[in-house]
Amino acid sequence: MIVSWKPIAHPLRSVLASLCILVWPVLWTVGVQAQDTSVASERYNKCIELSQTNPSRSFDDAVAWRDLGGGDAAEHCAAVSLVALELYRAGAERLETLAQSSKESIYRRAGLLSQAAQAWSLDGKLERAYANLTTAIQLAPDIASLFVDRGAVSAEMGLYAEAVTDLDMAVTLDAGSVDAYLFRASANRYLENYDLALRDLGAVLNFEPTHLDALLERGIVRRLQGDDNAARKDWMWVLELGPDSIAATMARRNLELMDVKSD
Repeated sequence: MIVSWKPIAHPLRSVLASLCILVWPVLWTVGVQAQDTSVASERYNKCIELSQTNPSRSFDDAVAWRDLGGGDAAEHCAAVSLVALELYRAGAERLETLAQSSKESIYRRAGLLSQAAQAWSLDGKLERAYANLTTAIQLAPDIASLFVDRGAVSAEMGLYAEAVTDLDMAVTLDAGSVDAYLFRASANRYLENYDLALRDLGAVLNFEPTHLDALLERGIVRRLQGDDNAARKDWMWVLELGPDSIAATMARRNLELMDVKSD
């Protein structure tokens, strides 16, 4: 019997943030005022790349470019730079404003709102993140990743049943979404639906047999089911596959907790 054991796992907000907050999928290659498209595209790409190494400089460059007519592309790079500087609220507010003012497609605007939600999540404003994602889903209800993101935010808010509903939709839209299966497994674990969690983790590991987070999570579920040997096997595999990973750190701590003898 497990006595007073709480698993060590990724907070879903942290997992969500790591997915794409610094790898922005919204790219402007057209529509930049008074500039050749190829030149504007190159400048945008360089600005985004610089935001990963020197966000202060990329922000200054983006603002200067905006003042010269850089339009949405420059404004987006400025927002990215603010997030990279950990000025999450400022970055999120710029992304929200850009989503509202942009004349781009509904999908691009939905992407901006998703990015704003990620920034709000990093700032700990989960209700604001949820609201942004809800609006994004209203704009583009056929995009699985939006349901994945909102499901992760819901779970972080403790709304696990709501998270499962969103993640069900994500899987319906994209049966190959590893993140949807992984997050749904975590939500079902909190709901104590362990068999459903194992089913989803099996799907993840079928896609990616060495997925460290899935192995970590499966070990947690197995431990909660009382199968210590199977849990140990999963966590030891995590240590072998990625000894320096965050998942390995958590697996190691879970092994330590499991080995503590209860009176």
